[in-house]
Amino acid sequence: MEHAHEMQHFSMGLWLIFLAYGVSVVGCVVGLGCTRQSAVAATPRARLGWLVMAAVSIGGIGIWLMHFIAMLGFSVNGSVTRYDLTWTILSALLAIGATLAGLLTIGKKVNIWTLLIGGIVMGIAVNVMHYTGMNAVRIQGSVSYDTTLVAVSVAIAVVAGTLSLWFTLVLQRPVLLLAAGLVMGVAVVGMHYTGMAAMMVTVDPDAPVPAGLEVFGFLFPVFVIGLLALAAPIVALFTLTDSDRDEPHLVQEETATAPVV
Repeated sequence: MEHAHEMQHFSMGLWLIFLAYGVSVVGCVVGLGCTRQSAVAATPRARLGWLVMAAVSIGGIGIWLMHFIAMLGFSVNGSVTRYDLTWTILSALLAIGATLAGLLTIGKKVNIWTLLIGGIVMGIAVNVMHYTGMNAVRIQGSVSYDTTLVAVSVAIAVVAGTLSLWFTLVLQRPVLLLAAGLVMGVAVVGMHYTGMAAMMVTVDPDAPVPAGLEVFGFLFPVFVIGLLALAAPIVALFTLTDSDRDEPHLVQEETATAPVV
């Protein structure tokens, strides 16, 4: 007989929130730094290279890896929890792809419309990743969602994503790049737990144990791969020449007349 069961989101302790947030901030700061450099890249190929690194950093580390670190604390009373590998991989590809689409939308000359569209696309990228990733969850029962909280989670991601891009591409002060990463981290983590609050489960204890992986089965190797993936953009950012470091001010000049407040 099916009946509602309680879920645990912090079964490993509240420290998991801080780890997830820290990983998200690092990925977002590195990715937003690459986004900033893409605006002054000398060639279209170089610009695309920066944006790909940005998408991997933000979408792959800041969003996807953060999600599954947070999921370490997720459990359902009365049911085993497993993860479908195909949906898990798909959620990573969607996170990176949607983030790249949002960054490409903005273009080299920022204005209020491209900024808003880019922020909306990136906010949706966070949500697409989350709910695709949650579709990988297998329990002894069924899952449903509260549509109001789902809508709130979308709004959180879109607003904070747009603010992050504004800090990065318009305001230009280096300290605000860190601020942008902190804001983006809040967006990703806030959206995640809002989306989790929207989740409702109904458990059938007589149902068979679902097939799939335990989260520990894939998260550790993915965590290591993720950190290695950050190496390329970090090295690229730290090896910029002095002239490259000064060039982002050109973006500020180009956007000085943009109606962004």
